[in-house]
Amino acid sequence: MRTTLDIDDGLLIQAKQFAAGKHTSLTRLIEEGLSLRLQAAQAATIGKARCALPVYAGQGGLQSTIKNASSQRALLDAIDEADGVR
Repeated sequence: MRTTLDIDDGLLIQAKQFAAGKHTSLTRLIEEGLSLRLQAAQAATIGKARCALPVYAGQGGLQSTIKNASSQRALLDAIDEADGVR
């Protein structure tokens, strides 16, 4: 497909020199650059996918001795009691 691009003059000169040095066309160089950019964007999108967190499906719950699960002190006390410290 044909299209028209507005490219900075200095960049176009560098691209033409690079393409000539690699024995390829400017069109092919632009296609390769677009392809690499799109692949990188797709890989970045895939990398940002959320990972699934493991969920415990077993039985149980809090020990009956824990009165306030949002209290760090109550949780630590329950652990100490379970370990026989108190």
